[in-house]
Amino acid sequence: MYMQEPKHQSPFKVLGRRLKLIRENRRESLAEVSGAVEIDTNELERIEQGEERPSEDILMLLINHFGIQEAEAIQLWESAGYAPSGHDDRQTHFGDQTGKPTVVLLAIDARVLYTDGMTISGNQHGLVMHFSQQAGQERPLPVARVGMSFEQAEAVLGTLQQALLRHKYLPNQRLLPPGDAQ
Repeated sequence: MYMQEPKHQSPFKVLGRRLKLIRENRRESLAEVSGAVEIDTNELERIEQGEERPSEDILMLLINHFGIQEAEAIQLWESAGYAPSGHDDRQTHFGDQTGKPTVVLLAIDARVLYTDGMTISGNQHGLVMHFSQQAGQERPLPVARVGMSFEQAEAVLGTLQQALLRHKYLPNQRLLPPGDAQ
């Protein structure tokens, strides 16, 4: 008599079910969401089935795409096995249990990312700018993606035009107030 092997339990089943429920509640197809976060539809399906853990970047893109609030985003983050930024992996909750407000400080990455390529995609909600570097690569290397509403895009365009004109016609003008001269 042969014994059946135990069925393999997907390690990220809870995360996958939650992401699928969010997607279905928003009435978005696998293709729409995978296109929005620029991953293969099959990869998103494996994530939703709990067979594959999304990378931190992909999970953050999904959280942003769905507009998930902070508390639920933290739960998803922890379901994926990622510790909240700046916290000990052994910590099982975020904040204290006294009901007092929790202050979270996030480090800002001050590096400048240079790009030599950009494409723009959009939908009814706004635009996403995809910055990349070709620099000797066979395929462009993604540097950053920035999404914004149409109104924000118009404001960015105006600011960019002002900066270009200022640089072209007033190249020696300081844009920041002078520091303390010593």
